[in-house]
Amino acid sequence: MPMYIDRHDAPGVSPQELADAHVLDVEAQDKHGVRYHTYWFDPENGSVFCLAEGPSRQAVEAVHLEAHGLLASAVLELDANAPLNAFFGSLPTHPVGTAYTEPAMRAIVFTDVCGSVAQTHELGDDGHMKLLGEHNEIVRSALAANGGREVKHTGDGIMAAFTSVVSSVAFAIEVQRQLHARNEQATTPIEVSVGISAGEPVTDDNDDLFGAAVQLAARLCAAAPAGDIAVSVAVRELCIGKPFRFDYRGELELKGLPPTQTYAVTWRD
Repeated sequence: MPMYIDRHDAPGVSPQELADAHVLDVEAQDKHGVRYHTYWFDPENGSVFCLAEGPSRQAVEAVHLEAHGLLASAVLELDANAPLNAFFGSLPTHPVGTAYTEPAMRAIVFTDVCGSVAQTHELGDDGHMKLLGEHNEIVRSALAANGGREVKHTGDGIMAAFTSVVSSVAFAIEVQRQLHARNEQATTPIEVSVGISAGEPVTDDNDDLFGAAVQLAARLCAAAPAGDIAVSVAVRELCIGKPFRFDYRGELELKGLPPTQTYAVTWRD
């Protein structure tokens, strides 16, 4: 059966009130052929995201309506091939009725090997693939060290997700520093741009899982010069108080997006 994730805006709700509402969902779900698997809850902004399996969007909504009347502001049917665990990591598995908090916001990161077309012409396919393999090894090692999860390989880079925005920035710095050290000893450099954004899984104006955050991170990566780490204003704000330095790069005109404030992470010593 299809999987759905919905969004509720519930400012002021307590973890116990939400846990009680989830109990009511579970009690009503069999009548509609639905199974509510879990939910995420961020008390700071009152956002709730429920993950359910059911025959239709209407059936999923009917459970909420019958159980407590708290309808979602948006419901997204997940692509059957959507890498859910790659975005979220392990899903919340608390016993039904247990009060807890578990924010659904994730940092989305793209890396991209710059000048790949010119490198292919210069080195040939085998030479370029060798360099790309070195990039992959460095990026995957840094993902493992910083709690990131590879979502997919994009051809000339990697898309990844992090539970922690701070860890995503630490990852990007580690990648650039490792590449810099490698390039000092290598005949052919590997120059990489990185883009990072942060967002929630469902927004009212996007019909893809983390669609808005994915789009912004990809655009930031494409706009970043070689060796740069470009981040959104949300990433910078979520790193306030951490030992990172950000340079304001002004508003960028990114394809398909309104003018966007951007920052670059200073990683060079």
